[in-house]
Amino acid sequence: QVQLVESGGGLVQAGGSLRLSCAASGSIFRGNTMGWYRQAPGKQRELVAVISSVSTATYADSVQGRFTISRDNTKITVNLQMNSLKPEDTAVYYCYYYYSQRTYWGQGTQVTVSS
Repeated sequence: QVQLVESGGGLVQAGGSLRLSCAASGSIFRGNTMGWYRQAPGKQRELVAVISSVSTATYADSVQGRFTISRDNTKITVNLQMNSLKPEDTAVYYCYYYYSQRTYWGQGTQVTVSS
């Protein structure tokens, strides 16, 4: 089992910034992928950004150039720096961990961007 604890959500005005963090614990294996998904009201959960164990990152087109994902393999954390936030970025953001066909999710943290 893997436990994921997120922090850093909140309310921000459009154009502002937020930083999300997620700490993983439990049965952690090398070669995992970590990242962030989000779900807005009435919409499906969607990928925001993921990063491999060797720090290869993939971003959704909608956040490319505004968000930056990073990880610390020693502390087993993944971070998401979100800049130039838009109202359409409003959603619950979920930390994600994947290894060997197993997926784990955090409890989610709310990000609200006001116009």
